[in-house]
Amino acid sequence: MSAANEAITFLLNRDRVEEKAAPGIVLLDIIRRERHLTGTKEACREGDCGACMVLLGTPDAASRMHYVPVNSCLLPLGAVAGRHVVTIEGINGQSLNPIQQALVAQGGIQCGFCTPGIVVALTAFFLNGSASDAAEADDAVAGNLCRCTGYSGIKRAIHELCGRFDLRTSPFENRIRECIDWQLLPPYFASIPQQLVALPSVKPSAGEQDAVRVAGGTDLFVQQPVQLCTQPLAFLQPEDSLEGIRLQNGQCLIDAAATIEQLRTSPEMRTLFPAIVEDFKLVCSAPIRQRATVGGNLANASPIGDLSVFFLALDAGVRIAGPLRERSVKLRDFFNAYKQIDCGPDELLREILFDLPDPSAVFSFEKVSKRTYLDIASVNSALLIEVSNGIIQKIHLSAGGVAPIPLYLAATCDYLLGKAPRPDVVIEAAGVAQTEIAPISDVRGTEGYKRLLLRQLIFAHFLKLFAEQPGWEALYESS
Repeated sequence: MSAANEAITFLLNRDRVEEKAAPGIVLLDIIRRERHLTGTKEACREGDCGACMVLLGTPDAASRMHYVPVNSCLLPLGAVAGRHVVTIEGINGQSLNPIQQALVAQGGIQCGFCTPGIVVALTAFFLNGSASDAAEADDAVAGNLCRCTGYSGIKRAIHELCGRFDLRTSPFENRIRECIDWQLLPPYFASIPQQLVALPSVKPSAGEQDAVRVAGGTDLFVQQPVQLCTQPLAFLQPEDSLEGIRLQNGQCLIDAAATIEQLRTSPEMRTLFPAIVEDFKLVCSAPIRQRATVGGNLANASPIGDLSVFFLALDAGVRIAGPLRERSVKLRDFFNAYKQIDCGPDELLREILFDLPDPSAVFSFEKVSKRTYLDIASVNSALLIEVSNGIIQKIHLSAGGVAPIPLYLAATCDYLLGKAPRPDVVIEAAGVAQTEIAPISDVRGTEGYKRLLLRQLIFAHFLKLFAEQPGWEALYESS
């Protein structure tokens, strides 16, 4: 879809709407300024606070609706064509629903500015959760900031709601009906699939040569919101199912348009990397995970990109499609220089792939940032290691925040290969790593601090994965 202002049709709460506006204008501005639905709040405009959160509903192949929480400040209008957008006004009924009642009863509301976003986030949890797990519900609202309550009242409300509604007895195919019966959703939600069928079919994105390709856009619409309203855009819609992640011929293949949340919840990825569910909670909040794509995170080429570091430790490759041919590149060779990648303006990152690890291999992801959760890393690192008969048979180690690009630590891997994972070997390996890196001092830490962090993260990998190995106190003595 280009920057020409063609009518974009979608459902907004109960109503069909048409907006003749630039596809790159963010939905928040349409909701508040054109539709005057001011329950959706405007605050950070960077996806950090959750005050502007809405539900975005898309039908699957069986015409069942799937709703995800998204930050409307980062959601371009062109990406909602043919979909259902739900603001707090679309959840409200004649009286408070159980989520709103619980927040009031448990003291989870003071000024109320953040409350609409929290209600939307909790509604999304009850629409999508597999169990009424209070810890998972807490994660569902991790992207919602509240300056007043101290969060205790919100957490009490969450615990009350999880004790009241048992998601284990509610199959996904009946979940919307259950939420209507529980009065978490108004009855009109039952008719949304039929209303969407009646909308005009969504036109494919225009293929202008100068079109900006947009998938999740969670960083793009922070950096270039004004420019994107005046440029032609080509929307690359993420897959709406987990078919974008598959195992084939000894490899795992991931569609570049798969989202971080699809990666985190993929049965295949969870089997290969059991810690991925918790590890990726460090990366970003649930609404960002629902939109941010794997390919976008890699193509961004941030020196501290979490997924870049994750996949470098798997010695992954990427497939790049051009107008005449498709080619493959090792991820370690994909990053050329700061924010520069081996992908031309007429090429598109299509797929990420890596060989399936041996069953004996173990994996570790570590990250240090100013905040434990949902923050940009000061330094991050990942390690895949395979040990047989006490000797390292295969190893891949990566680090971010220590060079102009996400870094594959080749010399350190070469040093460790064929050795035992003993404390003295790990200490020496951490020293080798220091010769490969070139961190700079910035707002996330001094050069010396980042060097120290990488050494400590390398130690952390081995302490985590080989805790039974004696003598690890030597790591503390070397610090």
